[in-house]
Amino acid sequence: MDAYYASVEQLDNPELLGKPIVVGGGSERGVVAAASYEARQYGIRSAMSGVIAKKKCPHLIFIKPRFYRYKEISKKIRKIFFDYTDLVEPLSLDEAFLDVTLNKKNNPSATLIATEIRKRIFDEIGLRASAGISINKFVAKIASDINKPNGQKTIPPEDVDIFLEELPIEKFFGIGKVTAEKMYNLGIFSGKELKEKSLEFLTLNFKSSGAHYYHIVRGLHNAEVKPNRKQKSVAAEHTFIKNLTSEVYMLEQLEKISQELESRLKKSKVAGKTVTLKIKYSDFSVQTRSRTLPFYVKDKAVLLDTVKNLLYQEKLINSVRLLGISVANLNINTKEKEKIIDIQLKFDF
Repeated sequence: MDAYYASVEQLDNPELLGKPIVVGGGSERGVVAAASYEARQYGIRSAMSGVIAKKKCPHLIFIKPRFYRYKEISKKIRKIFFDYTDLVEPLSLDEAFLDVTLNKKNNPSATLIATEIRKRIFDEIGLRASAGISINKFVAKIASDINKPNGQKTIPPEDVDIFLEELPIEKFFGIGKVTAEKMYNLGIFSGKELKEKSLEFLTLNFKSSGAHYYHIVRGLHNAEVKPNRKQKSVAAEHTFIKNLTSEVYMLEQLEKISQELESRLKKSKVAGKTVTLKIKYSDFSVQTRSRTLPFYVKDKAVLLDTVKNLLYQEKLINSVRLLGISVANLNINTKEKEKIIDIQLKFDF
């Protein structure tokens, strides 16, 4: 979907049409969750500080998020998807993969199906969407951004190689800012230069991700579209009105976050082994520290004990504006029943 949250707000309130709006970010420490295309013309992007966004566009309009509404419309959009295929893999409320190799309309053209789906979303719901069509999820995902907003791009099999070779490395799905900068330092600026690197070279410099980069630049990505995506992690985080400068105050906040995370884990009926502490500093740099335990946990006391040690693992580099805790390596897919630790345990770090 194109600027989904912001577009929903403009759909429900026509007075906002054509105006620069952002969802979220209204408070002193708020962060932009979504920006309309009118706001993006001022350089405003999601995850940007609301204060910075306001400086870029003084007449910017801030809208409080209404997630219940975004979920409601998302269900209507997915209902349209299911008219074409049952192989729908949601990535978020506003994005999904569809496998239309065999589809309910018996339409041999994925391009025509995408055109029809986008038209139906606009006619029946009033929102605009973009689409990417290609031989696998990786290339289709990249293609979906090529002609945004309200467009689509098809990369047929015979064009995949040249498309990926000419693509700037920062445009590759899954390659973020940090990885892109590392690739620049290695002389990799495009798919062509990435393709010239050997598997050994990429593995040496990017460890397990090296093999992934080696294959995707060759158009090799065989992950199936899975209708029931399995939950990978559960998290909770807080952004503070004032920066925290003392570990004592941070521990107070981590206790509250641990309580919230415990509630979410119990509500989801899951537990996990890998606990990660997320720290966002006042300069917006982010640091994560993780520990994988020998057992599954969901109890507040164990979570807090773990992140407490992670907090003191390294010296803080600045004042802190956000703290978060996540639990991954969940017990959803375990074949054997493993004991979930619900009491505070004593163990060495």
